[in-house]
Amino acid sequence: MCLAIPGRIVAIEESEAQGRFARIDYGIAVKTAQLLYLPDAQVGDYVIVQAGFATTRLEEAEALEALECARQIDEALATRSPAVGAPASDGARP
Repeated sequence: MCLAIPGRIVAIEESEAQGRFARIDYGIAVKTAQLLYLPDAQVGDYVIVQAGFATTRLEEAEALEALECARQIDEALATRSPAVGAPASDGARP
């Protein structure tokens, strides 16, 4: 299963060697993706990237909702209790 996180296009460039590509801001990193499948994408659009290609454009509200869900998942994982059967933190065994 793949979890796709929306990113916002912050710049678009074009070159003979790479074609049209975008710099996409994910909040913690900026990555580059090809725009072959979204030739009319613009700066400010939210997109989903798969294998280095922007494949899906999202409405801002949909993207922000997905980003909020990802934040909540991250927060829940950061505060969850240890897995069942994991060693106790004091080294004691059950």
